[in-house]
Amino acid sequence: MDGGHMHGGMDGMDGMTHNSSSSPSSTNGTMMMGHKMHGMMHMTFYWGKDALILFNDWPAGDTGMYVLALIIVFVMSVLIELLSRTRLIKPGSNPVTAGLVQTLLHVLRVGLAYLVMLALMSFNGGVFLVAVLGHALGFLLSSSAFRKQNHDEPYDLPPISC
Repeated sequence: MDGGHMHGGMDGMDGMTHNSSSSPSSTNGTMMMGHKMHGMMHMTFYWGKDALILFNDWPAGDTGMYVLALIIVFVMSVLIELLSRTRLIKPGSNPVTAGLVQTLLHVLRVGLAYLVMLALMSFNGGVFLVAVLGHALGFLLSSSAFRKQNHDEPYDLPPISC
């Protein structure tokens, strides 16, 4: 370093545009690496339909699409709990088939759990509420009070640990 300047090809990150008027892709004086910025990403909980959930430009403030997104997150949360407490594999079944079914159920459960987690990263209060309510309903539906199942029977998948 010499006089506050870096040498060796770095040039102090001068490759980034610092003047918002010089480039159509720059925002607040910082270039967004060629990506179009649609709005500020929330880092705290907020309420409203103006959320981006799982996909770019979706639901984009459309009330119907926002409700659909909430329904999808709710259903995924219910399914996670139901998959965690199912008994689809019959005792004494072929071990290879049982292992494949168990693996498929695990992949499905983990995939849904990651999708719900990514939806929650929108920090939208409605998404948070439907995810928690979906998990609660799924847990309730899979509890022994609603099922004619022995408490001692193991489930197909081990519980998800946090």
